[in-house]
Amino acid sequence: MSTPRWKTYTARMLQAVLALIFLAPLVWVVVCSVSPQPGSSQSSGWGFANYLKLAHYQEGLLHYVLNSVIVTVIAVVFSVVVCTLAGYSFSRFRYPGRNLGFMVTLSILMVPYASLLIPMMVWFKNIGLNDSLVGVGLVLTLFQLPMGTFIMRIAFNTVPKSLEEAALCDGCNSFTALVRILVPSVLPSMITVGLLAFLEAWNNFMIPLYLVGSENAPLPLAMVNMRSQALGAIDYGITEAGVVVLMIPCAFLFLALQKYYVRGFMSGAVKG
Repeated sequence: MSTPRWKTYTARMLQAVLALIFLAPLVWVVVCSVSPQPGSSQSSGWGFANYLKLAHYQEGLLHYVLNSVIVTVIAVVFSVVVCTLAGYSFSRFRYPGRNLGFMVTLSILMVPYASLLIPMMVWFKNIGLNDSLVGVGLVLTLFQLPMGTFIMRIAFNTVPKSLEEAALCDGCNSFTALVRILVPSVLPSMITVGLLAFLEAWNNFMIPLYLVGSENAPLPLAMVNMRSQALGAIDYGITEAGVVVLMIPCAFLFLALQKYYVRGFMSGAVKG
């Protein structure tokens, strides 16, 4: 039976309204970054003066973007690898404390990560990771483990065990079966974990605030220093330009990987 036209039109109108609600702030910040604003580099006329100021701020835009890239790559790689192995372990193996270990991993979600940053800052200072981009990437990985492990465990649960058993009968060990048979089957979930880790690492402000100084600051942290002007004034122009720069890779990756993102979240919706 076909869907009535009025229901189709209503659904499309609601979709259009929601799209406008979500897109309006993005369009607004792009327009404002090139429009004239008092107290900004683009005080008259339309142009890219805010972006030029952003590019030449202190160490330079490329320096802060590179810091963000280093932190993000570390967080994404470690999150995908660790969560995949942890999800495989919790899904396929039976050993004492398996369920307890899974619950302890999920319990990290209940701890406000801001409460752990000062102890981590002291600990990192003792082990030589203070003011280190590697340390920031590892901390970001830690807080991605609960959700990432949960997603990967569900993904492995949806893969029939007969595939793995057939690989083991053909001479594969557990690791080889994981790499050759299971990983292609759970690839959408791995991409989902990686995308979530990327969004968190690329945009995170609080963790770098505690763990690194201004020289190793990623772009979100550097933007806070950029926006502050004399007598407490705020340069909204450079702030909006920085938001656009931060937004571009997030929007590009999400649009490029959205089909995998949806499949990764829906992998355990029917069979868990």
